[in-house]
Amino acid sequence: MNADRRRVRPGAPGKLGVFGGTFDPPHVGHLALAEWAREELGLDRVLFVPAGAPPHRAAPRTSAASRLALTRLAVRGNAAFAVEPMEVRRRGPSYTVDTLRALGARHPVAELWLLVGADTYASMNTWREIAAIAHIAAIAVAARPGTRLSRRAAWARGGRGVRFLGNPVLDVSSSTVRERARAGHSLRYLVPDSVAVAIAARRLYRRSA
Repeated sequence: MNADRRRVRPGAPGKLGVFGGTFDPPHVGHLALAEWAREELGLDRVLFVPAGAPPHRAAPRTSAASRLALTRLAVRGNAAFAVEPMEVRRRGPSYTVDTLRALGARHPVAELWLLVGADTYASMNTWREIAAIAHIAAIAVAARPGTRLSRRAAWARGGRGVRFLGNPVLDVSSSTVRERARAGHSLRYLVPDSVAVAIAARRLYRRSA
């Protein structure tokens, strides 16, 4: 069964984490954060949602199809993790509010939690329909290197709530992984072995690619 088909049944109660990002590539920091949030928040499932065309940053050079495939490889082995491809398949920018509305319609009884890093949370006031996002999903904010937050943003007041997670800070980034892959260095212990094999086989991030 494909990872993106392991979904909470429509109408079934549960707590569903929504973890978006470019995942270019997915690394151990992403997985550790998702697992920490799953346990701390009591989530039944964490959906990894690779962005198709992220509106707040430059478009990834890696194709959406490759990033989706790498993310599927990364989550294998954890029955609580799945991959949702809707943003990759959607035309135009990948707006989080559209994704949350679609997931809310698909799982009308589920309690949605949007997982973001502290660096992202600090700039979410620029997101499209941010007040609507706060009313659709509770926000779980993960600690990130160099960013400390302890207060709820003004736009989150009156929403479903904000929870600051106590996760350990792992200073691993996709940019570091890309740089090492570009130089031909080992990616071991930075990404799952299956992801490292796929990156090498497809020569992703190499200068000659």
